[in-house]
Amino acid sequence: MKPNTFRRLVNLWPPFLGAGISVKHINDDFSAVDVELKMRFYNKNYVGTHFGGSMCAMTDPFYMLILMKQLGKDYIVWDKSTKIDFKKPGKGTLTAHFNITKQQVKSIKAAADKNRKTEPKFTVDIRDAAGDIVASVEKTLYVRRKNGKNAAKP
Repeated sequence: MKPNTFRRLVNLWPPFLGAGISVKHINDDFSAVDVELKMRFYNKNYVGTHFGGSMCAMTDPFYMLILMKQLGKDYIVWDKSTKIDFKKPGKGTLTAHFNITKQQVKSIKAAADKNRKTEPKFTVDIRDAAGDIVASVEKTLYVRRKNGKNAAKP
């Protein structure tokens, strides 16, 4: 599927529509994604700032999706955990940029093949319109080769 088609489909996903999350750009090779969360009357919390759950949701699937596309169908990729560190109240339009380099993909693939599985960590910053960091999110993924092929035996 082409990146632009994929972007349009993801933007129609009900949890993103309801939270005001939209994917703005996906690189042609699926190595990077830009996501935006606009402030709307329906996604403000009681004190008039972005709901923390929406900020967490805007980071949820993207490292997993990038890695799935980069590794191909021979690997299983799951989100394992998320840790969010709120730095300041989020107001206005928030953005996050996700990127996994070719070298990172190569290292993850080698680790999964050698050790049967690997749990890479990635950090993404959520920024406001001024470029200030509103929250830092650490994602831990679970990666292994399907059926344990070419993987070390436990």
